[in-house]
Amino acid sequence: MSKAMEQAGMAEHRRDLLAGLTGEVIEIGAGDGANFTRYPPTITRVLAVEPEHHLRRLAEAASQHAPIPIQVVAGSAERLPVHDESFDAAVSSFVLCTVPDPDAALAEALRVLRPGGRLRFLEHVRADTSGLVRVQRVLDATVWPLLVGGCHTGRDTQEAITRAGFTIEHLDRFLFPEARTPVSFHILGTAFRDSMSK
Repeated sequence: MSKAMEQAGMAEHRRDLLAGLTGEVIEIGAGDGANFTRYPPTITRVLAVEPEHHLRRLAEAASQHAPIPIQVVAGSAERLPVHDESFDAAVSSFVLCTVPDPDAALAEALRVLRPGGRLRFLEHVRADTSGLVRVQRVLDATVWPLLVGGCHTGRDTQEAITRAGFTIEHLDRFLFPEARTPVSFHILGTAFRDSMSK
C-alpha cells in the first residue's frame, strides 16, 4: 500500500516535507526508510528511530542508498534514545496518527530539539465535517488500526502539536486521494520550538 501511495503522488509531499532542512535531523518512526533518498544534501546526519524490527531492517537497507549519513536505531516515539536539545529538526511522517500516545511523542520531539528547532510533519488528520468525523471515529474504534498498522484517521494532530508547546509556522491541508473520504485528510507543515519551550 505504501508503494502505491508513493506512485500516486505521496512522493511529492515527502519531498516538500524535507525541502530546506539543514543540520542534524532525527526522524521519528522511520518505517522502511521511505524518506531517506529525499533528504537534501544540506543535512549533516539523520538519526532514524524505528521500533519495529522488520521495518528497521528495511530502513537499514534503504539507508545505504541515501545521499547523506543515516543511522537507524531502535526506539519509540514516546521515548527517544537521545539527549535533550540534540537536533536541529525532527521529522514525523505518518507517525502521530499511529503511535499509542501522540502527546508523549510530541513532548519527546520538543525535548530533543534545540531552541528554534523545527518539527516537520506529514500526517493523517481529522476530517472537516461532523459526518465524516463520526465515520472516522467508527473506523478508528473498529477495523482501521488493525488494517493499517495502528493508524488512526481522526486525530486532531494540528491541535496536539500546538498543545505540546510548538508554534506552527506553515501548514498545508490536502486530500489524498483527492476524493473526500474518511481516510483522505492530511496535513503537511512546519512547527518550531521557541526558546521558552521545554
